[in-house]
Amino acid sequence: MTRPTVLVTTANGRTGRAAVRHLLAAGYPVRALVTRDDARAAALRAEGAAVVVGSLYDWRDLRRAMAGVQRAYHCSPFDARHLHSSTLVALAAEAEGLEVVALMSGWNPHATHPSVMQREHWIANNLYRRLPVDVIHVNPGMFAFPYFLGLPMVVHFGVLALPMGEGRNAPPSAEDIGAVAAHALMRPERFVGRCLRPTGPRLLSPAEAAQAMGRVLGRRVRYRPVSTRMFIKAARAQGFPLFQTAQVRHYAEELRRGVYADVSDHVEEVTGRPPESFDETAKRYFADPGLVMPGLRRGSRLAAIALALRMMAARVPDLDAWEAARDYPRIAGGQLAHESASWRGARERRELVLLPPVGGGART
Repeated sequence: MTRPTVLVTTANGRTGRAAVRHLLAAGYPVRALVTRDDARAAALRAEGAAVVVGSLYDWRDLRRAMAGVQRAYHCSPFDARHLHSSTLVALAAEAEGLEVVALMSGWNPHATHPSVMQREHWIANNLYRRLPVDVIHVNPGMFAFPYFLGLPMVVHFGVLALPMGEGRNAPPSAEDIGAVAAHALMRPERFVGRCLRPTGPRLLSPAEAAQAMGRVLGRRVRYRPVSTRMFIKAARAQGFPLFQTAQVRHYAEELRRGVYADVSDHVEEVTGRPPESFDETAKRYFADPGLVMPGLRRGSRLAAIALALRMMAARVPDLDAWEAARDYPRIAGGQLAHESASWRGARERRELVLLPPVGGGART
C-alpha cells in the first residue's frame, strides 16, 4: 500500500526533527521544509527525508513544497511572523488539496492574551477550522526545554534558577510532541478536530525538576526561584531572542498561577507508548545541549562564571516599550489565561478557545 506523503515545516526545529524521524521509521515518504541547507538539513537527508529549502513566507516555496503532498505538520517558528507563515501554509494547503494538517498551537491561546504570540495562535486556530482542510490541533503547554536554558549554571554550580515560583507542570519533551504530531497524521481519522495536549507523565514542581537533574548529573541541584527581571537578564546573557523573552515572561507568570498544572494521557493514546520521564529528557539534553538551544554548551566552570558575570551586567529592557517600538499589535487590559473566563471554560473541557463554526467549510 502506498503511504501518503507528509510535509513537515520547520523540519530542523525541536519538534520537526522528531516528527520527521517517526514518520520515516513508520515508512512514510517525508518532505522536510528547511530554511537553510546546513548540517541539520544534511542529517535529515541522510535519514531519508526529501529536503526542500525554502521560506515559510514565500508563497512560491510553499506551493513547491506541498506539490504532491497529502498531509502536513506545521510548526511555525517562535517569532513575530507566526500568523504570516501559518496563514500562508493554510492557503497553500487548500490550494494543493491537502487532506489534513496537524497544527502546532499552545495550551494558553485566547483572544485577549497579552502575548502577541498567543493571540496569533488563537487567530490561526480559528482560521484553520474555517478552511476545507481537516485540522488536528497539537497544543502542548510549557515544554521541557526552558527548564534547561540555564544548563551551564546547573552543571557547574548545581543551581536551577527559574522564575517559576512553586508552579507545577508536566513538561513534555520536544521529542514526544513531535511523535504525537507524526502519529496523529498516520491515523488522522481518529484525531481530526481533536485538541491533543502532550504532557509528561506527572506534575513536577521546579524543585522536583532540580532533583531530577541532580539524579542525572550525580550531584545535588538546588532550585532557586528568581524574579522575572533576573530571568530576562539571564536570557539576554545567553542570547535568547528578545521576542521570545517578551512572550515567555507571561507564560512564567501563568505557570506560577497553575495554568499548566494538568496531565493528559495523549502521548500514550496517540503513540501507543507512555511519555518519557523528565529524567530521560534531562539525560538527552545534558548529553546534547544544542537540543535545548542552538549554540548552547555545557562549557567549563570558567565559562559558567563568565556567564554569571554577563548576567549580572546585562541591562533589562522595557519589553513593553520594545514591542511597541516594533509596532507589534498590542491591546489594553490583556488577560493571562487564568484571568480569562473563556480560557478557563475551555480548559475544563480540554478544548481550545474557538469561535462558533460558521458556514459549510467550518470543521467541528
